[in-house]
Amino acid sequence: MSWLTYILPALAAAFVILIARQWMPVFSDGHLPYNPDTGKTIRPRFTFDAASGCLTGRDGLMCLVITVCYAVVAFTGLGDMTAPQSWCRFTERGQYALIDLGDEYDIGIVRYYAGLHTGSYELQFSDDGDVWRDAGSLEQAYADLFKWLDYFPESEGVEDTTARYIRLVASDELSLGELAIYDAEGNQLDAAGFDYDVGCAPLFDEQDTVPVRPSYMNSSYFDEIYHARTALEHIENIYPYEITHPPLGKEIIGIGIRLFGMTPFGWRFMGTLFGVLMLPILYVLLKRLTRSSAISACGTIIFAFDFMHFVQTRIATIDTYAVFFILLMYLFMWRFVSSGKWRYLALSGIFFGLGAASKWTCIYAGAGLAVIWLIYWITQGKKPHFARRFFANCAFCLVFFVAIPLVIYYASYYHYGTARGLEGGISMYFTRDYFDIVWDNQVYMWEYHSDLVSTHPYSSRWYQWLVDARPILYYLEYFPDGTTKSAFGAFMNPIFCWAGLLALIANVIFIFKDRDGRAAFIVIGYLAQLLPWVLITRLTFAYHYFPSEVFLLLALANVWLHMKEQGIFKWERNMYAVTAVSSALFVAYYPVLTGLRCALWYTRGFLKWFPSWPF
Repeated sequence: MSWLTYILPALAAAFVILIARQWMPVFSDGHLPYNPDTGKTIRPRFTFDAASGCLTGRDGLMCLVITVCYAVVAFTGLGDMTAPQSWCRFTERGQYALIDLGDEYDIGIVRYYAGLHTGSYELQFSDDGDVWRDAGSLEQAYADLFKWLDYFPESEGVEDTTARYIRLVASDELSLGELAIYDAEGNQLDAAGFDYDVGCAPLFDEQDTVPVRPSYMNSSYFDEIYHARTALEHIENIYPYEITHPPLGKEIIGIGIRLFGMTPFGWRFMGTLFGVLMLPILYVLLKRLTRSSAISACGTIIFAFDFMHFVQTRIATIDTYAVFFILLMYLFMWRFVSSGKWRYLALSGIFFGLGAASKWTCIYAGAGLAVIWLIYWITQGKKPHFARRFFANCAFCLVFFVAIPLVIYYASYYHYGTARGLEGGISMYFTRDYFDIVWDNQVYMWEYHSDLVSTHPYSSRWYQWLVDARPILYYLEYFPDGTTKSAFGAFMNPIFCWAGLLALIANVIFIFKDRDGRAAFIVIGYLAQLLPWVLITRLTFAYHYFPSEVFLLLALANVWLHMKEQGIFKWERNMYAVTAVSSALFVAYYPVLTGLRCALWYTRGFLKWFPSWPF
């Protein structure tokens, strides 16, 4: 590790401390009225009531520019837009594909693209097509699907690697997308010279999709092996393999697959799009909270180019949709508690339902909404007709936070039902078979997450997330030159992480010192996302902190709002400094956020700030 590895994080920590020191005047009582009779400061009454910032044409332009700039960066290098789309389908055990190479070759590599279903292919070589010898096995395990995989016969102990004929014998029902054969010198054989039965044609009809090397650009990685696969299974009406989360997130992933095919770009498209769409929603929430265009723009930029937001929304997993719907449900809850208009409460409930149908972490967010709602009504206790309005609103919430979310959640299992042979349509939802499918899955999910005992080299606990101590590494590849590698992982921008945590503490102080409803709203939202993970003992990862980041950003924005309202000199400089340094770190860390091939001396000398960072 280079000496810079110690200097750079120390400088970053010093920068955050310097920024936080400039917040100190907001904790004084000088801005509060003073009662000369009692000699005490007059504390305001706690309330969520607040003037709501209205969007202007300037806001629209700034938000559009930020969103478009981020979208260009996010969609660049997302993944290949081509991949095998036709499949050689082995429908039973023992079915085989026979290929005549046209001449005898010394086989060096067999590269293949694994499709749906799991099993293996027994690889056999022959010189004459009559006498066959075992040449190993091509695996198609659950972690191998929709990946380009390489098999090296010689490295696997095959003594005689010469062959004119190749036979693949399936162990079970399997789908194979494409096959590429290389000789011992690494030259790809021309499939135009091969001879095979018509049923084997899909193995060689898309040779232009064969990559120079397998990578995350042309193959699935991490939990894409579950979620992208399940999205395709929904499309093809196959009962899904991954049933440990509700279906809606995978259904959304499937939209991208329908648009762009079962390609890396296709299964990552919707997550990236939702990551882009988070930005205008966040901008609106910030403007409604702070009434400041400058704070809204800077906050949106910081979140847009946060490492976790960038990496996590570019992978085909369901966490993106959970955060997206959390943003919406809290935006409309704030609109409700700050204005009292019930239509916003209804929208908050609907988005809660959509979130819960995507991932259970949104139920944690729902608990936070319930606390905020209850505090709101406590503050309304002295207003006229309180009892009547309160009980009417309780009934209203039973509709929009219980009944409608249950309907959304229940309906999201549509493809589970049709895959089990039930007839589609409204009537299916009222059958006992469909109910049993949904109920049994709830039981399974609860038992799975409650009883999960596993280990992972890049797992982390909640207290490590607070200080960015342990990223999760998604991809790692060392190149033959020994001096470069491709790697990327999910973790927070350290400036945002550390400054956000201090800002959250500041917001706790605001709740008690200033009776600040905005601060209470933010802190409750943050704790609703974090506290459940404190109690959970199962395997956890840094990306579980992703929903909490929304509230860290809001906490920062509220600190800057306090500085602005108290007329603290150069408060904007404080905000612009955090925005600029956060953005600069995004540029510096770009290689380990995208898998860009990069020199080891750079990642280890500049980017590996802590021994636990896997760069």
